[in-house]
Amino acid sequence: MEKVAIVTGAGSGIGRAVAQGLHANGLSVVLAGRRREALEQTASEAGGPSRFLVVPTDVSDEQSVSSLFHKAVERFGRLDVLFNNAGIGAPPVPIEELSAAQWNAVVAVNLSGAFLCAREAFRQMKQQRPRGGRIINNGSISAHTPRPFSAPYTATKHAITGLTKSLSLDGREHDIACGQIDIGNAATAMTAAMSRGVLQADGTLASEPTISLRHVVDAVLYMVNLPLDTNVPCMTVMANQMPFIGRG
Repeated sequence: MEKVAIVTGAGSGIGRAVAQGLHANGLSVVLAGRRREALEQTASEAGGPSRFLVVPTDVSDEQSVSSLFHKAVERFGRLDVLFNNAGIGAPPVPIEELSAAQWNAVVAVNLSGAFLCAREAFRQMKQQRPRGGRIINNGSISAHTPRPFSAPYTATKHAITGLTKSLSLDGREHDIACGQIDIGNAATAMTAAMSRGVLQADGTLASEPTISLRHVVDAVLYMVNLPLDTNVPCMTVMANQMPFIGRG
């Protein structure tokens, strides 16, 4: 039976690469993100819309998320994988300069968006036959060791770890496996400036290495291809020489 996946934040970066990787490995993929044009580019780069469904979505909006899952099941009949990937950051400023609006925007997408998508996935995965499925939350190394001036992003990703553990526990009796992938310096547009220097905890700027997106895709595919009686609660995939182990 062909598996069906929903990927949020599928219009660029990690989301685009993972969506294309899932498609290349035989899954039907629902592409969710704010910008239709970017989602359509994700599909066209992978060979066209045959097993893709483009659904512009604001993951912070309850009705938008509900519509995403309704359209996915209407088109493909079931849901086997949710890659909870959509995320944003806030300006890297001292916390006293951070506005409540900036804080709330990050919480709405990174944390509430992941909750809303996971809730819809649970509803579908419980009732479908065969039942069950897999949720993979995109966490972050920042969940464990933050960078300077990253309070909104770090706090939400730390909360994602708690969400992952709760979903993993609550999904057991329903054959729903939930795990998390923490990614360090995948080569995307967001990390392109790292070679020119990243602010470190001691106030210096240091160039940081990145890793190919294909390693992230391979890690997600490993989790996706496991049977539902097997789970990876948390996986870290990172540039080996980046300042994480021993950061400070």
